[in-house]
This record gives sequence, structure tokens and C-alpha cells, in this order.
Amino acid sequence: MTKPDYQVAIIGAGPGGICAGVRLKQAGIDDFVILEREDDFGGSWRDNNYPGLGVDVPGFTYQYSFAKNPRWSRMFPLRREILDYHREVAQRFGLLPHACFGVNILRQVWDEHAECWLLHTATGTPITARFVISAIGAYIIPKEDPGIPGYRDFTGKILRPVGWDHSYELDGKRVAIIGTGASSVQITPTIAPRVGTLEVYQRTPVWCLPKPDFRMRPWMQKLLGMPGVGATLSGAGYLAVEVGLDTITQTPAVLFRPGSRVFDKLGRALYRAYLRTQVSDKETRRALTPTYGVLGKRPTLSNDFVQAFNRANVALITSPIERISANGIVTADGIEHPCDAIVLATGYELFSDPESYREGAVVGRDEFDLGRFYAEHRLQAYESVSVPGLPNRWMLVGPYSWIGTGWHALVEIGANHAVNVIAEALRRESDVVEVSASAHETYHRMIRKQGANIAYYFNVVNKGLRTYYVNSQGDMPYIRPTSLFKAQRSSKHVRFEDYEFGSRRSVGELRDVDAAVGIVAL
Repeated sequence: MTKPDYQVAIIGAGPGGICAGVRLKQAGIDDFVILEREDDFGGSWRDNNYPGLGVDVPGFTYQYSFAKNPRWSRMFPLRREILDYHREVAQRFGLLPHACFGVNILRQVWDEHAECWLLHTATGTPITARFVISAIGAYIIPKEDPGIPGYRDFTGKILRPVGWDHSYELDGKRVAIIGTGASSVQITPTIAPRVGTLEVYQRTPVWCLPKPDFRMRPWMQKLLGMPGVGATLSGAGYLAVEVGLDTITQTPAVLFRPGSRVFDKLGRALYRAYLRTQVSDKETRRALTPTYGVLGKRPTLSNDFVQAFNRANVALITSPIERISANGIVTADGIEHPCDAIVLATGYELFSDPESYREGAVVGRDEFDLGRFYAEHRLQAYESVSVPGLPNRWMLVGPYSWIGTGWHALVEIGANHAVNVIAEALRRESDVVEVSASAHETYHRMIRKQGANIAYYFNVVNKGLRTYYVNSQGDMPYIRPTSLFKAQRSSKHVRFEDYEFGSRRSVGELRDVDAAVGIVAL
């Protein structure tokens, strides 16, 4: 049997890839590579560089448990500081020698004979690894096509949150922003004082709540650096998430169903009252008021987004966009809105979309195709990280993984699970390890059961709402309907009995027994 190039290959050098690399080192596994298509660590914080970009949770919750940072300059740090933090963590834990930048992985194919993964690169140079950890993130790539006819005909400047062209001079320009999601909420108030006119095109109003942001004073940083303080604050936040998740998933349907409607109704009433204090124009307030529930879309935080519509040079456009012309945007009412630049804040391909998993991109044992499987049977993964048919492979942000916290807690859950199984396989001198179909089925029956209230909230209470929480198959694989603390425990204390360890032959023999159970088709 040919020895692979690496024991472990991590795909992606963002927060997840950094976390996986650190956990491998802490487990005493040093034969690994981090493969990154770009030229540095940082992931989304490296690629997104639009004006006003910052994190939407407090800094003390947006960090690794093994790399606490008490020196955030703001309660909600901005992009440069967050990017520097991730680069510093990668350097501190010795990940730079393991990084191979400029390597774009196009396909992952399991080699039955060699019992390893063959990674096809854009340059044509193959890379082999015994184990693979996919750490490509949640927001995989921005959507190239915004789904609006004629966008390629525009003769002005197209700006995107990823790879924002800061050399383009915005001062005095006529600018249009398409979208009112998280990116737009940060871009709009940042550029509004500079541009000549700014038109914000809204399809669905967003919940935009006050942001308790402020500069961190030296005494605050010193306090956060004291033993136990940061952990206590993070723990309090996690406890709040735990209570919220338990309330949603564990409340009996007979109480949750009417209760969720009352919750949303009360939330809308309070938000209308808030907008009356922030937005002067009555019609603009009405247009900015969501008609859906508080949790229907990911709420945003800002102290100046809705307030930006009080400016004389900022307008909210709610008429649907018919097409983009050479000179601007044509709305359904027949009006052409001339502009010099268009900002496409129209979203990303997400880990929870079945379309993000291309057929042929990940092919496992016996020609098992992950893209085809997800298209036919909907998204699923044992503990959000592992799928039968894909030996020696885990994903850090897989179906049903977001658990209401910052992303670092999420990727630590996935990385802990993957590294623990890899370490156990090495301890047992097993070349192949694969989650059993029976364990996978049992797990997903639990996921579907505990997600019943979430499904009701989106499919009944907020039926028809366009939200990335609900994918094209009508499922909510963005959200993990389990206890946060249980997810953390299960990643640290993996049920190794749910995995099959051995050589290709021994796992195949076990598979013959397990085949009677099969993979659950949800």
C-alpha cells in the first residue's frame, strides 16, 4: 500500500482550518497540511473587505477557547483586528510550516486500493492524504449571479463584499445597494456620508436591533485578562444560548405553536415602537418593518443602519427590480434609476444549500457521491461532521451544525470530534474509519424529531419567507436543534462504537452487516 503524501489534509485556512490544525498539534499529530486556495490565513475575514465590516457578536465570544484575547479594542471588533487575531493564532501555534497556499481543491476522491483520499487540484498536481478535514466554512463563495437579468450589461462599477475595490472613489457618486442583509447593514451607513446619492433596494425588511458597541478601555481589557473573567462572560453567553435552544426544541408543540405566534407578534410591536424613535419618515418606517417573525431571518445589529434613511441623500426602494440596464436599475414600476456604481450584497452559497455540493466533487467508497446523495436524500451528517460512504473524512461546518453561538464554538465542536476519531484510529493502527449507517440513521431521526418546532416555525408560522435558514428542499439544515452543551460534550467524548475501524476489507465486512440498515433517506 502506497504511503500518502500526508496523514491529514485540512481543506481551508479560515477559522475552521486554523482550529483543526491546532487540535491536531495538541493531539500530537504533526503530519498534516493545510490547503488554502488563497494566499493567507483568515477565510471570510481575509476575503471580505467591504466598508464597515465587523463582527456581530461581542469579541469575547468570537475567539477560540484555547486562544483568549482580552485586548479587543471594541466590544464588537472590526475586520482588521479580527483578521490579525486569526493570523496571530496560526503563527503562535506553529501552523505556517503546514500551510500550502494557492492550492485550489476541485475534487476529493476516495482511493479504495490505497485507502486514502486523492485530492485533485486546479493545477493538476494531485495530493494524497489518509484523512481529510473539510474546513471550507459556512459562507462558501459569494453568488456570482445575483439572479437579476442584465447585470452584466451595466457599464458602471460593480462592487461586491468580497474583494471590494477600495481604489474606486465613491465620493459624490450615485450608488445603489441591492440587498438589506448583514453586509448591507454595515455598508450602507458607512458609505452614506460620502456618496452623492444612495439607493438601497429592499426585497424583505431586516430586523436591525441596537448594537451595544463601545471602545474597550484599558481597565476593561485588564479585567478581561484576569483568570476566569473571559470564561465567565463566554459561559454566560453560552448559557443564554442553551436556554434559548432548549425552549425552542423542548417545549411541547401544544405550547410552542401558539407561543411562537405570540412571541413574534410582541416582537413586531416592540420593533415598530423602536423604529418610531429612530426613523423620521412614516412611510420609510412602514417599509422597514418586518412582517415575519423575529427569528425568521438572522437579526442584525447596528446603531446607524435604519438611521441612515433619515439622510436626505439616502432612499429606500421597495419596488421589485425588473432588470439591470447599462445605465442603472429598472424597477417593476417602469422607472430607470441611473447610477454610477452598484453594490451586489446578494448573498453566498451556503453549507446548508444542497446546490453547494456539486455532483462529482466528493466521491467516496463504492462511488458514493455526496452531491448526488444530498440532492436525492436531503442534507444530513452524523454529529454534523461525518457521512457513511465517506471514510476518513469530516466536515467542520456540515448540515445541522450552527448552534446559536459565534463560529469559533461551532468549529471547535467539529474539529474536536474529527481529531478525536483520527487519534483513535491511529491508536488502533486503523487505516480506515467510517461512521456506521445505523449510528447515522439513529442520529438523524433524533435531529428530525427535535427539529419539529423549528420546522413548524418556518413552514407554518413564517410560511413563504425567503430566508437562508430554509433551503431549496424546504429543510432547515443551517440550525442544529440540540443542546449546545450536549454538542460540546459529544465532540470531546466521541462514541467510538458509532464508528467502524479497520482496513478496507474489515470495514467492508462490517458494512455488509450494516447494509440492512442503510442510510436514512429523510
